[in-house]
Amino acid sequence: MTRPSGRLPDELRSIILTPSVSRYAEGSCMVECGATRVLCTASVDSGVPPFLRNTGKGWVTAEYGMLPRATHTRVPREAAKGKQSGRTQEIQRLIGRSLRSIVNLEKLGERQITVDCDVIEADGGTRTAAITGGYVALYQAIAKLKKDGLLKTIPIESSVAAVSCGIVKGVPVLDLEYVEDSSAQVDANFVMTGDGKLVEIQGTAEEKPFSEEELYALMALAKKGVAELALLQKKALDL
Repeated sequence: MTRPSGRLPDELRSIILTPSVSRYAEGSCMVECGATRVLCTASVDSGVPPFLRNTGKGWVTAEYGMLPRATHTRVPREAAKGKQSGRTQEIQRLIGRSLRSIVNLEKLGERQITVDCDVIEADGGTRTAAITGGYVALYQAIAKLKKDGLLKTIPIESSVAAVSCGIVKGVPVLDLEYVEDSSAQVDANFVMTGDGKLVEIQGTAEEKPFSEEELYALMALAKKGVAELALLQKKALDL
């Protein structure tokens, strides 16, 4: 099976993580996965949600959105419609859960960090790109708190990144672009830490059920891809 991009089945798209792209946000990263581009910014707020007040614990949350011409046809801004779509809510909850999974919220203290992920151009994998770039922005924001003397340590316990995998024409492949995603027999997203632990798996059979062996094949691809993404995150953060 020849992929549209000519990549090998276990090959990521060209990935570029550019940190510090916003002069105002405490942390920021432009993530480019092939033709998909997502701007991630992390903002620190001294308050926390009501359910965390007076607990000493912090919070990490996320918001996600797509620019009107991020895709082939213009999609009206959700703000103009007066409500977010179910897809948007589901994706931003996924991003928030993923980023919280690697932060010690007690050591963060009573402050909230909001990671905004804005899709500039979409060619598949926007949610996974947002998690990967969102981590870089989040780390920068927390590192700034430490630099400013507001934290004694950086309460991040591991890196986190995400990648899509799927079965296309009967072959397990890594990092689907849109043309593959739209025709895949199985579509899955894996969120994993830099040391290979699982945070979340989203997997769907688009045509017929898939086997346990196929799931493990996709997981192996994801583990390889996330390991490569973790190295790029370290490089972007100069760690």
